Amino acid sequence: MTSIKKVLGEHLQEQTASAKELYERYAPGFLGICLRYCANVKDAEDVLHDGFIKIMKNLDTFKPRTSGSFEGWMKRIIVNTALNFIRDHRMEKKFLDVNTNNHGVNILEEEQEYDWFEDLAGKITQEKVMDMIRGLPVGYRTVFNMYVFESFTHKEIAKTLHCSENTSKSQLSKARAMLRKMLNESYHNTMEKNEQTHTSGR
Repeated sequence: MTSIKKVLGEHLQEQTASAKELYERYAPGFLGICLRYCANVKDAEDVLHDGFIKIMKNLDTFKPRTSGSFEGWMKRIIVNTALNFIRDHRMEKKFLDVNTNNHGVNILEEEQEYDWFEDLAGKITQEKVMDMIRGLPVGYRTVFNMYVFESFTHKEIAKTLHCSENTSKSQLSKARAMLRKMLNESYHNTMEKNEQTHTSGR
């Protein structure tokens, strides 16, 4: 007769194997999400670790009919973990006051050229674009990610971050303007280097 201890041991091994398989399959993509929200790799890895712990602890709460796809359900947990990390590690005033500084960008000009991101992002590597997003001030970066990648509304962002809808809109606008400025500079610098290389090779 199989002992209870052996059965429990086999069950634990199955759970561990399932957790490892789940992690290996989804961790690389979810780390990319964490890197968009966090300023450095260490913080992103911490968020990923905490997020997966929450996923494993709440597996029994996943309901396909109400939770959507399994990957989407996990992604929401990862995003919420990242947002909790930002809320826990930021200074409230510094986060909300960032919208008072334009960081040298022209907001009106940015609003008139809505397609700049897709146009320039296609000419620069994805890695560089992600580095630029991580380089945004925390408020800009958080709102930009929530609105552009996670499809939050400004009302939802305001509720989540405990700020006004106008603050959310302002930070998104300035995040776009700052990114456009960085993308333009990077693109033109690359073009200049290529031109210099071409000229010196003659």
